[in-house]
Amino acid sequence: MNNNHKAGFVSIVGKPNVGKSTLMNRLVGENLSIVTAKAQTTRHRIMGMLNGDDFQIVYSDTPGILEPRYALHEAMMSYVKVSLDDADVVLLVVEWGEKFDASVYDRFKKLQAPLLLVINKCEQAPEVERKQKLDYWKGHLPAKEAMTVSALTGENVDQILPTLLRWIPEHPAYYPKEEFTTRSERFFASEIIREKIFENYSQEIPYSTEVGIEDFKDEETIIRIRATIFVERDSQKGILIGKGGSSLKKVGTEARKAMEAFFGKKIFLETRVKVADDWRKQSLKLRQFGYLE
Repeated sequence: MNNNHKAGFVSIVGKPNVGKSTLMNRLVGENLSIVTAKAQTTRHRIMGMLNGDDFQIVYSDTPGILEPRYALHEAMMSYVKVSLDDADVVLLVVEWGEKFDASVYDRFKKLQAPLLLVINKCEQAPEVERKQKLDYWKGHLPAKEAMTVSALTGENVDQILPTLLRWIPEHPAYYPKEEFTTRSERFFASEIIREKIFENYSQEIPYSTEVGIEDFKDEETIIRIRATIFVERDSQKGILIGKGGSSLKKVGTEARKAMEAFFGKKIFLETRVKVADDWRKQSLKLRQFGYLE
């Protein structure tokens, strides 16, 4: 083991839809986090590792910071809190047009861990405005370093790793170097299905659904997956299935293709839809879906 080996936990935090998941996927080089145009897509804390000869960075993609409206939101915000408590470095992502909001950002003034600020979605921003924007945020937050990037195009994202390594402590690797996530294959199967639901339905449907993997059989040439999509009401079940099952079939086809790309193997996917009344507000169901310990 290299005596100067560095290892640490980096929490990627910020409001919903500022590009945290896109940034994490770029930093890790794997599509671990759901990326859609809708806010609040990430519900869990998803950890992805980046390994080098002399370092291991364990990134955490967290749900967007929001005011909890029901039990699911409270569980999501508990992931953010735990992630901040665990962090060796906090990577705060804000977007280009955003203004400082004390109700969201005051908590970052009291962090034990060093704070790195990333202003995302800077694809079209001129240099002079970038400096003004960096000065504006540094005037409000005690960031050790700050930079402008575009997670979408990859612009300046390569600057993040060397910046982080300046602040990561010397420590042996926390996980085996061949691993790139702490999450199971079942978890990613359910997340891929959820991603396709977010892409194919509007309004409340994506937020009212949860996916349970009932069966995951990894055979020599194929993975057989049986999934249940839970909704909160009968009316949502009808919308999700669609006329003659057409909507659910489209989601299933898209999810199967995405899984084949992710797992590198042929996938047989079977889906069904069930009603779990008001699951977002009920601790028992949230525990069943893995949101509560």
